[in-house]
Amino acid sequence: MIIWIASYPKSGNTWIRSLINQILFTNPNNKEKILLSMQKNIKAYPLEGHFMNLNSSFNQEEDFQKINNIIKNWKTSQDKINIDKSLKFFKTHNVLTSINLEGQVYDFTNLKNTLGVIYIVRDPRNIITSLKNHFFLKSYDEAFEMMIDKKRWIGTSKGRIPEALSSWDQHYNSWSAFPKNYILFKYEELLSNPKKQIDRLIKYLQKFININIDENKTNKIISNSNFSNFKDLENQGLFNERAVHPETKEEKNFFYLGPENDYSKFLDYKIKNKIENFFKETMIKLNYL
Repeated sequence: MIIWIASYPKSGNTWIRSLINQILFTNPNNKEKILLSMQKNIKAYPLEGHFMNLNSSFNQEEDFQKINNIIKNWKTSQDKINIDKSLKFFKTHNVLTSINLEGQVYDFTNLKNTLGVIYIVRDPRNIITSLKNHFFLKSYDEAFEMMIDKKRWIGTSKGRIPEALSSWDQHYNSWSAFPKNYILFKYEELLSNPKKQIDRLIKYLQKFININIDENKTNKIISNSNFSNFKDLENQGLFNERAVHPETKEEKNFFYLGPENDYSKFLDYKIKNKIENFFKETMIKLNYL
């Protein structure tokens, strides 16, 4: 069964994955391995391997970039993942959606395949600067258009698997309606009180796994899991999720501004107002306004 670690991009997904990896899979004393082992222990979905050899829809390399192929095989690929019925964690940026193709409805996931959801949310006024950088967007206006696009897909370039992203608010609202074992983490609360948030995370994980963790280990995990350390590990080649331009192949570091990403320093009032007006209802719900 799958526990999804779901978020809109640049919201703190890697932070939560790192915590889970050190709680369950990796000795936090091996500081230099916490991100590389995380990528091994908590993989992304979808990846090409999840759809490989499923059926005749995937005979050629380009078949993996066909959006309709992916939609029609979400459930089949997750059935394959869950064939051994063991607990697994997957990172995803997919919106929790249902899509009608030729009169048949295809759900991103279902209760048969999903045990729970860990969702991470971040103030969209801070997401936009990281999003602009990560996706090689030319302006804040272009980044804003991406954030409000309910039909947005990412990962559609060669060598990637398409993900249905949707808009920032629809993404959050879709996952928050999941009816089983849902927990929400806010980026800002991870930053302001990491001890409280890791305790919440451990308590959630204990619903599914027997975990015995002492305060020393908890403190070590918190010490490891800060933006400065993550950035250092990436600079040493110990994390490899760099942003790559789909055409020029230019690369950028994954870790960009982190806690220094303060919208009051980067956004002019026009973009700030656009975000607040468009996402007002959801931002109020999340106490961002």
